[in-house]
Amino acid sequence: MSFLEDESSEGETGACSRLESYVFSCELSSEVPFFTFQGDEEEDLEHFLELRTVCLGDGAKEENNVVEVTAMNHQGKKISVPLANLHVSCLPMVSLGEFELMAPVTLRLKSGSGPVTVSGLHLVASENDESEMSEEDDSEEEMPSIKPAKKKQKL
Repeated sequence: MSFLEDESSEGETGACSRLESYVFSCELSSEVPFFTFQGDEEEDLEHFLELRTVCLGDGAKEENNVVEVTAMNHQGKKISVPLANLHVSCLPMVSLGEFELMAPVTLRLKSGSGPVTVSGLHLVASENDESEMSEEDDSEEEMPSIKPAKKKQKL
């Protein structure tokens, strides 16, 4: 299940999670072989990286370009796995769907010289307390209801 499906789920404490999404992109090459995605250090925010595509850029050579991702597994241990093995002539781009990872995440060009662009979404989840939600609800309730106009009867 994608995190996007839980955008406004309410927990037992009456808090509601809010999700903001931003475009994410980084380019890996022999000059810049890795990129580490980290969230802010704020306690009430969780940062996720939802990877969508990995593709070769202009000037890529006839070689295999292997991109590796390092992130935490369910036991809290760092693991590294190959994400894509790209080649100009047969597989210049891979679509990953909604490959979601919690920060921190490191993307590394394991072999090849690139350039390889990794793109997706930076998701920021925050908890809204009940008072913030009730203020939003109050503003909606203050709006007067719209009633249809009455038709005039013909004599």
